[in-house]
Amino acid sequence: MMTKITVFDQQPADYDAWFERHHDLYQAELAAVRAAIPASGHGLEIGIGTGRFAVPLGISIGVDPSPHMAELARQRGVKVLEGEAEALPLADSSFDYALMVTVVCFLDDVLKAFREAWRILKPGGTLVIGFIDRESELGRSYEQKKEQSAFYRDATFYTVSDMVVILNQAGFGDFSYRQTLLAGEPPDVTVRDGYGAGGFVVIKAHKYDEEGV
Repeated sequence: MMTKITVFDQQPADYDAWFERHHDLYQAELAAVRAAIPASGHGLEIGIGTGRFAVPLGISIGVDPSPHMAELARQRGVKVLEGEAEALPLADSSFDYALMVTVVCFLDDVLKAFREAWRILKPGGTLVIGFIDRESELGRSYEQKKEQSAFYRDATFYTVSDMVVILNQAGFGDFSYRQTLLAGEPPDVTVRDGYGAGGFVVIKAHKYDEEGV
């Protein structure tokens, strides 16, 4: 993953500026994620970046491999531990929920990362994944244009089915879905249940224990 995060470490301000330039899209993604976040409990963001999701969602701690991105998040008042999603520097069963937003496309080993999330979540804990659906109009556009993007050049985009299979393998189930950035120019920022129409999909999943409970 280190080669994939180099550009984020070199250009954290450019990355962060996207949220200002695309305020409506950012707010739509935030609303879709907020709808899936548990109302209470101790939460963590994995791949916290510059804190653009953690801060408005009230998440006070995160993990990120990029020192310069982490510094921007710290300036926003979030505690950030430097580390990778595949090897979280956190104790077993220590969080009620975990969030990952536009992180999976940059991971070297998504299954390992989801298993790490499973490890640090309490029994019955919640994992919330926000990502660009490869099968959507937006996802196809990202795939076609990624060579032109400093940030997405090395990204691997996934479908909802891909995510569900890997989440199951990692010990998660009881899925629910929300979507936004529906097809159009500019994208429709309505948040809806389900998936298949939206470019940005949020999956909410729960940790099963060894007995499947």
